Amino acid sequence: MKQDDKPNVLCVDDEPNILEGLALNLRRHYRVMSATSGTLALDALRDTREPVAIVISDMRMPTMDGATFLARSRELAPDAVRILLTGQSDIDSAIAAINDGQIFRFLTKPCLPSTLIATLEAAMKQYELVTAERVLLEQTVHGSIQALTDVLALTNPALFGRAVRLKLLASELAMKLDVKDRWQIEVAAMLSQLGYIGLPPETLEKLQAGQRLSADEAAMVARAPALTEQLLANIPRLESVRTIISTIGRNIVRAETSDLSPALRRAMAIVRIAGDFDALDSQGIPPSLALEMLRSKTRYYDPAVINALEAIRGIARGSDEVLEIRLAGLKAGMLLAEDVRTENGMLIAAHGYQVTPGFVERAHNLRGRLGRTVRVIVRQRPAAAANPTRGDLETAVRI
Repeated sequence: MKQDDKPNVLCVDDEPNILEGLALNLRRHYRVMSATSGTLALDALRDTREPVAIVISDMRMPTMDGATFLARSRELAPDAVRILLTGQSDIDSAIAAINDGQIFRFLTKPCLPSTLIATLEAAMKQYELVTAERVLLEQTVHGSIQALTDVLALTNPALFGRAVRLKLLASELAMKLDVKDRWQIEVAAMLSQLGYIGLPPETLEKLQAGQRLSADEAAMVARAPALTEQLLANIPRLESVRTIISTIGRNIVRAETSDLSPALRRAMAIVRIAGDFDALDSQGIPPSLALEMLRSKTRYYDPAVINALEAIRGIARGSDEVLEIRLAGLKAGMLLAEDVRTENGMLIAAHGYQVTPGFVERAHNLRGRLGRTVRVIVRQRPAAAANPTRGDLETAVRI
């Protein structure tokens, strides 16, 4: 087995000779990492770019015992299988750790090499089972989300265009604020428009134009986020996404979310600000004025997110470029700078929509009913690396 193909095993013990013995017995089938304390081992888990399959720790170590270390290691390597090495005097503590669900197995010292290797083989089977189930679940979630967004694109291009704009803006805000796990923010922004599918077309147009709604229309709009939550209720791992979506369109004072985790509060703030800023922008309100309108409501909006919005929009004004290309030159990945409509006014795709291969085919099929050219956005920022570059737009004409 090549070294790169071997699974990673982290061994933790305050006695270097024991670490050497573990490495000697395991290095034939595993890539062995070592640490002489729980603190150093946690640092190793933070710094490694490779997944760690198994973590083996001695129980009795100074400063941080093995059970405590293994419990904390779950935050950094949740899929890793944990094994505890313990002496006879520590058996009661080891049993308690197992009962708490933190440990896969415990081995008493001294441990025969054959017993150690057999235990690691069982641990690897457990690791493969856990990771296979996680991958399957992620694929199921991803497929469900993709199906919902495809339905949104087919039934209401205007809502889909807004969803794409919200996702892009929310993603940029999350990157600016150095949010580590952005997928929930992006999914919440993308799916936030699902509940508006049921609105009558005239109500949706009034909402997007910022026009005054009747009492009945306002009630329908207020129910839209709850409908979205219902649509997502049976998809696993979207609990936080549903919580984020539940705040959209509501004047929730920031203090009302104080019982939530800081990460979830930040995610909610990002998606709310992205949605409200896009709504103001769609009504033709200048970005600087829209920004100040949001900034004036400190009880509702996170100032750090407002500052991030100001920063990325400032960059966008200096680096974005709008080009006009022939419709035949559309390619997947391009961002539309304007709505695409048929000659009779039917909306095909809203501005902000990222062109897909399917849309390219549809535009080709409708070429006799669409205009000859379309405007697209070219972005120079790394965050928009999927967008077209000037080299992709040989037929473009600057406007």
